[in-house]
Amino acid sequence: MPSLLIAAFFITAVLYASVGFGGGSTYNALLVLSGADYRIVPAIALICNVFVVTGGVWRFSRTGDLSTRRLLPFLITSVPAAWIGGRLPISETTFVGLLGGALLISGVHLALQRATVESETVSQFRPIPPVLSAAIGGSIGILSGLVGIGGGIFLAPVLYLMRWGNAKQIAAACSLFILVNSLSGLLGQAFKLQDLDLMSLALPYWLLPIAVLAGGQIGSWLAGYHIKPSLIRIMTAILILYVSVQLLYRWSTLI
Repeated sequence: MPSLLIAAFFITAVLYASVGFGGGSTYNALLVLSGADYRIVPAIALICNVFVVTGGVWRFSRTGDLSTRRLLPFLITSVPAAWIGGRLPISETTFVGLLGGALLISGVHLALQRATVESETVSQFRPIPPVLSAAIGGSIGILSGLVGIGGGIFLAPVLYLMRWGNAKQIAAACSLFILVNSLSGLLGQAFKLQDLDLMSLALPYWLLPIAVLAGGQIGSWLAGYHIKPSLIRIMTAILILYVSVQLLYRWSTLI
C-alpha cells in the first residue's frame, strides 16, 4: 500500500475529527481514486469512521456538549436503515454519483448557513418533532449504509437549518450519529461482502484504520478544546465541498 495513501488518511482523520466528523466521504474518495475495488470501499471507510469518532464521542461527552437523549429520535430509525443500506448492492457509477451529489448539496447549504446560530443560547434553539426526526434519521441512515459513510456529513446541515443546537453541540451529535450508524452499516456491508466472497480484498488496507486512529485522536482533542464554533462551521463546509468536487469529477469519467 502506498505510504502517500496512509498519510492522506491520517491528515483526513485529523481534519474531520476536528469538526466532529469521521471522514468516511473522503476515505471513499481516496480509495476510489487509488484504484481500490469500489465494492470493498464502503467497508474500509466505515471501519475508519469507527476508529476516528470513538475518541470524539468520549471527548464531547466530557465537555458536556453531547446530548444522547435529544439525538435518540434520529438514531431509532437510522441504525436499522444503515444496516439495510449496507446490504443493498450498488453499481460503481451510482455509488460515486450519489455520494458526490449529496455532498455537494450539503456543502453548499452549510457554506451559506448564517453564523448567528453560533452565538445564541440553548433556550433559543428549536426542538424538532420526533416524527420528523425519525424520518430524517431513517433517510440519512439508508443513504449512509449504501455509500459507506456515517451520515454526520448529511445530518449537520439539517441540524443547522433547523436550529437544533450550537456548532459544538451539532458536532458532538454528529460524532455519535456517525459511530452508531457506521457500526450498523459495517455489519450490513460485511454480510454483503461475505456473500460476494470479497472480504479478503480488504485485508491489504489494514494500516489505514491505525493511521486514522492516531489522526482522529489529535483531531478530536482540537475539537474539544481549541477550535472556535465559527471555524468549525467554515472547515466543515470547505471539506464537504472539496470532497464533492473530487467525487463528481470521478463520476464524470464513469458515465
